[in-house]
Amino acid sequence: MRSFYMTGSCMRFVPATTLPRMSSNGLARHRCARARFVGWTLTFLLTGACGTGGVTTTAGPDGPAQTAYAPPAGKGPIVVVLSGHSGPGLYHGYAAELSRLGYYSVLLDGKDILTREQDGAGNLRKAIERAQRSSQAVPGKAAVIGFSQGGGGALAHGANMPDLVSTVVAYYPQTNFVSDIGRLAARFQVPVLVLAGAADRYHNCCLIESMRAMQAAAAERQAQFELVVYPYADHGFNLRTSAYRGEDDADAWRRTTETLRRYHPVP
Repeated sequence: MRSFYMTGSCMRFVPATTLPRMSSNGLARHRCARARFVGWTLTFLLTGACGTGGVTTTAGPDGPAQTAYAPPAGKGPIVVVLSGHSGPGLYHGYAAELSRLGYYSVLLDGKDILTREQDGAGNLRKAIERAQRSSQAVPGKAAVIGFSQGGGGALAHGANMPDLVSTVVAYYPQTNFVSDIGRLAARFQVPVLVLAGAADRYHNCCLIESMRAMQAAAAERQAQFELVVYPYADHGFNLRTSAYRGEDDADAWRRTTETLRRYHPVP
């Protein structure tokens, strides 16, 4: 699998908190973002107190480190969430929200999936198979949702596992690990939704030009592929940082849940 990566491709990032500061006219949006963040945090704490918070498992022979969120009652279909390069920290609320929709949600570090140092595809496969053995999961395939580096991993590996994966959603996915975007699109064997920001120039990892090239390559192969572009969005537009855009975040969430209902519904 090592040969799949472009020679010399940049796999290094800086923390999301170093994204450009917002302009003064974004203050109201920032306050809304902070309020929403507080709401998610309180909800997360309450669900943990009720016994439905995340359960963390360290890395081992059965797969990479993970935090699993069970649905409030009964069993749920599996959704695997792959974080960006900064690690799982910013994505616990997202994974917990999926569990409240009725899914058995498993949060992984995206660096364990899109990686040169490990068997990323093997790690994802092990994580899904481990989830399938959980008493809180509905037997069957998993949906995979990835962000940035995790989004690249979802496209490179998750979309190439039709035996285990029902659909892939990739938020501003990393694509600079391949020199020919067509090679990446050629791997798509499940429905794919990509959510991208037109203003994304973050380390040139996830350029909108690459997303459009991916769209064209997928169309040539008649793959089930949809690209949604947010004209003013930067990298991490759904994260509670200065890049946050509430309307784009809400629309991306709506499209994500619609995709799950279509291809990976809760029974």
